Amino acid sequence: MAVICNRGNQHHAYPQIAQPRSHHPLLRDHPAARLRAASTNPPPLPHLRRHPRRRRPRRPHYPLSHRSANLCVRSRATQNHPQQVHPRRPPNPLAKASTYNNFYEYGTDKSDPSHEAYRLQTRPWPIQITGMVKKPQTINIDDLIHYRPLESRVYRHRCVEAWSMIIPWDGYSLSEFINFCQPLPSAKYVQFFSYNNKKVMPDEPGYDWPYREGLRMDEAMNPLTLLTFGCYGQVLPNQNGAPVRVIVPWKYGYKSAKAIVRFHFTDKEPATTWNVADGREYGFYSNVNPNYDNARWSQAHERRLDSSTFPRNIPTQMFNGYGDQVASLYAGMDLKKFY
Repeated sequence: MAVICNRGNQHHAYPQIAQPRSHHPLLRDHPAARLRAASTNPPPLPHLRRHPRRRRPRRPHYPLSHRSANLCVRSRATQNHPQQVHPRRPPNPLAKASTYNNFYEYGTDKSDPSHEAYRLQTRPWPIQITGMVKKPQTINIDDLIHYRPLESRVYRHRCVEAWSMIIPWDGYSLSEFINFCQPLPSAKYVQFFSYNNKKVMPDEPGYDWPYREGLRMDEAMNPLTLLTFGCYGQVLPNQNGAPVRVIVPWKYGYKSAKAIVRFHFTDKEPATTWNVADGREYGFYSNVNPNYDNARWSQAHERRLDSSTFPRNIPTQMFNGYGDQVASLYAGMDLKKFY
C-alpha cells in the first residue's frame, strides 16, 4: 500500500507509512500497554497542557514516522491509495491544532474544548456495533486500537468556516473495522454516535444531542477514510476527539465525528446533527466544494492556519485536493443538489 504526494498538478506515489503495532509510538506509549485493565483515564499527554491559560505548551515532537513521510521515497504504488499533502507544507504545530477546535459539546468558542475537555474520562470506553450487521456486539477501545497496525497519515483538514490546517493523524483505514463488523449486504450507510454526558459536557443549547454523523458505505470503505486514535504520534487529546474518531479528509470537518461510542449500520440515509439543525447550509454529503458557497460566506478560498502570525488566504481545492481518489464516488451526481 502506498501514499500519494501532490506536487502542483502532478501526483507521485510513495510508500505508505505503516509501523508494526508494537513499535508505533502511539501504541508504545499508550497506557493500555502498561495497564490494559485500567479503569481510569490515561495520564496527561507530555505535550498537551491541561490548563492552557496557565502553562505554555512545549514545542511538539514529530516522531520518525512523520519525518520519514516527508522524505518522499519513491515507490511503484498506484494512485488508489491514501494521499499525503505536499511535503514542503509542514503540519501545523500541535499547540495550534489542539487549542483551535470546534467541539460544541464543550462550547462554541474555539478555545472552549481545550479548557473544558480535560473532564472527559476515556477509560473505560465501550463501543457498540449495532444495526444491520451479522452480530451486534460491544467492544472496548483498547482492543479496537490493537486490531490493526497503525499508520501515520498527514491530511489536509478543511472546516466549513473557511479555515484549514495540515495535521498528522494516527490510525488505520475505517474499511478494516467495517469488515470486522460484517455489515449485511443491505446496509448502505454507517452512522456514528458521539459520547454525550452532561456532567462533563455542557452541551450548547439548540442542538439535538448526542452528535451524529454518517457516511454512505462506499465513502466509509474508501482507503482515505481513517479510523483515528492519535495525532502527532500521541494519543488523541480530548478536545481533538479522544479516544476514537474518524477523519474524512475530502469533506468538511464536521463530517469527521469525534469521541465515537457507537457505529450503526442502516439501509436509509441517517440523520446527522448539522443537517437536522440547518439542512440548507449543511448537507448530508458536505464534500469540500469551492463552487458551492455556504449561505453566509464563500467557499472559494480558505485561511490556512499555521505557525505564522497572519493566516494565508489560499484557493480551496475541489474535494480538498483528494479528487483523484474520491471523485469517482460521485460520478453523475449534481454536487450542488447533493451538497
